[in-house]
Amino acid sequence: MPQVFSRRANSFAKASIFVTVLLVAMAAFSCWVVWSSPNMTRQYLILDQPVPFSHEHHNGGLGIDCRYCHTTAETSSSAGMPSTETCMTCHSQLWTEAPVLEPVRESWQTGVPIRWTRVYDNPDFVFFDHSIHVQKGIGCSSCHGRVDKMPLVWKEHSLWMRWCIDCHRNPEKQIRPKEEVFNMAYAHPANQRELGPRLVKEYNIHTEQLTDCSICHR
Repeated sequence: MPQVFSRRANSFAKASIFVTVLLVAMAAFSCWVVWSSPNMTRQYLILDQPVPFSHEHHNGGLGIDCRYCHTTAETSSSAGMPSTETCMTCHSQLWTEAPVLEPVRESWQTGVPIRWTRVYDNPDFVFFDHSIHVQKGIGCSSCHGRVDKMPLVWKEHSLWMRWCIDCHRNPEKQIRPKEEVFNMAYAHPANQRELGPRLVKEYNIHTEQLTDCSICHR
């Protein structure tokens, strides 16, 4: 029986398989790059807001505590957004004619709340409770970054599940004394390896339960 394929056909077949595998790998890598880019995660992107509120000025410069505006961070699953009344507590006396604050004045006069653009917006199938994290010694900056240095706030972390899971598996890396939760400038001490596990035990954190699906997906 005559030979159908030449000897070079084997080399061609091997090269074709290699090129196919390489193209599939490159396509998968490209998809991963696009999926993890800020365009998809909105990480580091500055979103348009009705009023260009500066955390750097209000929190970092004036020293206004997070809880003045986010009043329910310690008691509710939602940290809460400041009401127009909260803004007007100061701005009925300060910068009363500033054009940039016209949306605030209009909201005050009409009673229609300001529609802020959410920077951190979890999908409906993810449950996050601010109060339990605050009560267990997880600081604002651990998730939100140094907002006291952000002229316009951006999303510091992607909030991908693996990022959350890493903290749930090893909370001793991020935990801090409760009195330091709202301290944006807090830095973990050199003895965090000893302090972390002690605080985990003191705050009654059960790490074996934190990776259960029902913790976040309800």
